[in-house]
Amino acid sequence: MPAPSVARKPQPPRPDTPVALVTGASSGIGAATARRFADGGWRLLLSGRNREGLARTAAGTSADVLPGDLTAPGGPRLLARSALETAGRIDVLVAGAGIGWAGPFTAMPHDVIDGVLAVDLVATLHLVREVLPAMVARGRGRVVLIGSVAGCVGVREEAVYSAAKAGLAAFAEALRQELRGTGVGVTLVVPGPVDTEFFARRGTPYRRNRPRPIAPATVARTVWDAVDRKRDEVYVPGWLTLPGRVRGLTPWLYRRLLNRFG
Repeated sequence: MPAPSVARKPQPPRPDTPVALVTGASSGIGAATARRFADGGWRLLLSGRNREGLARTAAGTSADVLPGDLTAPGGPRLLARSALETAGRIDVLVAGAGIGWAGPFTAMPHDVIDGVLAVDLVATLHLVREVLPAMVARGRGRVVLIGSVAGCVGVREEAVYSAAKAGLAAFAEALRQELRGTGVGVTLVVPGPVDTEFFARRGTPYRRNRPRPIAPATVARTVWDAVDRKRDEVYVPGWLTLPGRVRGLTPWLYRRLLNRFG
């Protein structure tokens, strides 16, 4: 009789295996990106608030799960310390944690304003601040920030989310210039709407006909390619660079289109 099959356990990573810390890894873009890096043979450090979601992402891999709330006092520092103690280094940080809210700004609760800014902007900046010194000391590494087309065009009834993502884009540009010559790069990934639980969690579904939501795996492949090619900024899909170009060349036309399409 044939011997019964035995499920293989993931092999422990080798010391020279590159390490990626992915936040927001319990679902959506973060989870898809983590799986893409796992397929590429990287060692993964997965962070997020949903322990069950992190366990699903880590299933079948040798990933280390580091659950936590980045908006909690000292959260970014604790995560960076745990990640460095666990793996010894971080070659790539993918900052994928994010939340949203949609509706008239005048109806937006003050605590929700604080929450969106805390998760989408402030916590990310603090985490980068904690991770970056070790990268600079080693002379290599890359920070990947997940932005949004909302930060480029300003989306109606998403004023605070747009502001947070615009701030992230400005931060990426400024930090990139500051790190010139250090061996550490900064990549800003700018997706359009993505088919994830993001819209359900914010309580308002995506109602636009265009642009159509793309799969999180598409964004994950773009992140992987951007890290591999050391690209500074990428849009998903690529045609989303057009609104920014129109804004720069013909502001009046840009605003007319924005007034019409929101």
